[in-house]
Amino acid sequence: MMRGMQAGRQTTLRAQVGVSGIGIHSGLPVTLTLHPAERDSGIVFLRSGGERDREILASVGAVTATDFATVLGDHEGPAVSTTEHVLAALYALGIDNAVVEVDGPEVPIMDGSAAPFVAAIDRAGIATLAAPRRCIQVLKPVRVSKNGGYGEFRPYLRGLRIETEIEFDHPLIGRQTLAMEMEPHAFRRELARARTFGFMRDVAGLWSAGYALGASFENTVVVAEARVLNEEGLRFPDEFVRHKAVDAIGDLALVGAPILGVYRSVRGGHKLNNAAVTALMADPSAWTYVEMSEATRRARGHADLAAGFAAPAYGPDVS
Repeated sequence: MMRGMQAGRQTTLRAQVGVSGIGIHSGLPVTLTLHPAERDSGIVFLRSGGERDREILASVGAVTATDFATVLGDHEGPAVSTTEHVLAALYALGIDNAVVEVDGPEVPIMDGSAAPFVAAIDRAGIATLAAPRRCIQVLKPVRVSKNGGYGEFRPYLRGLRIETEIEFDHPLIGRQTLAMEMEPHAFRRELARARTFGFMRDVAGLWSAGYALGASFENTVVVAEARVLNEEGLRFPDEFVRHKAVDAIGDLALVGAPILGVYRSVRGGHKLNNAAVTALMADPSAWTYVEMSEATRRARGHADLAAGFAAPAYGPDVS
């Protein structure tokens, strides 16, 4: 059986569910509501609360900015920012079709992790639709390099494997690596609770540029020169690289289908993830659509490939 993949049918939510919070960059209150959607709809963001509603399909072509978050929009300009955490939760839990209604310019940051969105999806429940699920099979390596880092897709038949490496010139972070196959249980247990993080030394610059106006100890791991300032401390010893993996999964969700392949990110972020996804989708010889039933058959026929891959690099939860 393919790890990280659901059954061969498309899914949506059983019921509507909502969460409320503030935007980490705007600092404004916002409510997000997840709605069920019909087969073949994909993930659609509905920006409400303005002069008129705007619908944006969550896709690579809808990305308008990637500086400190993934922003989606259209020819009228940006519509919804900080989409990566809710997209990661939807992707990891296997939701193919949903409407994500946001009544402000940003998805609420909640506690800085994807866990509140996982909890919301669990409350709504998952429904199976009478339509086959397609996935994107990576056929050959595709690599993009930026600022000393790189993002790379490689073929892999057992689902999505995430390999993330970060390196910061800070004694509390340094170099951290994580490698794991993406499936719902692993995401819930190993990644969903990892929070966004920032450095005290950068706060003034971010505020002056109009970013992080809603950041606080309730939604961000704040790192000083020698310690983490949050009273809670870290949820994982390597929470920083785990959160980067969450961000990567959310950015990869913009391909619009489950991925059969490895994605490796080294010293990357939203900008690099988006560049790698864009490069993959722009090369029709690098990928193909396959139905889930066919993908499952292929994976079973290549079970011996698993022997060549290292075990997931899980660490203990210390919260």
